[in-house]
Amino acid sequence: MKRLIVAMGDSTTAGTPGWKSRIEAPPAGSGEETSQYAWWLMRDEPDWDVLNHGVNGERSDQIRARFERDVIDHKPSAVVVIAGVNDVYQGRDAAHVIEQLSAMYSRAAEAKIAVVAGTIVPYNTATAEQNSRMRQINDWIRIYAARDSNVALVDTRAAVAAPGDPDRLFDSPDGLHPSPEGYRRMAEVIRAALKQPR
Repeated sequence: MKRLIVAMGDSTTAGTPGWKSRIEAPPAGSGEETSQYAWWLMRDEPDWDVLNHGVNGERSDQIRARFERDVIDHKPSAVVVIAGVNDVYQGRDAAHVIEQLSAMYSRAAEAKIAVVAGTIVPYNTATAEQNSRMRQINDWIRIYAARDSNVALVDTRAAVAAPGDPDRLFDSPDGLHPSPEGYRRMAEVIRAALKQPR
């Protein structure tokens, strides 16, 4: 029996720009499959089935709006949630993202689904003010995970950041999204959290 996990989020879950998720390109997704952390997780853990439910460009409220259909209805053992970068990009404040993340974490807990909470990953054109809002959200995620045993923190931002520069990607095909190697690094840290006993 395979362990079912849902990968839920925006472009950095979908695998943009190399891959379109199964939600964006039904039924199985399309593109360069190594450009998604879900593929790397399944490569390293053959008994895991990771459903890539990322959608490029979505804000946290849009991700929350499909949480029931794309997470709860599948009855996974765990969900990986990475959301908020598009809210920041579009000028929404940190409080808006925090409200959506809190609701998703709580809904998963109600459904007895373990949460892996990823931090928002950097993009190279972010302003100082945008980076400040991303840090605010990521700090809140850290505090929430420290207080809630159902939520495991994963610093996906650090996993793909340039050495000595946490606000830039170490490698990117477009300056906005990780490369396949970046998605592999994200998978590494997510995998460790998913293997933690709860």
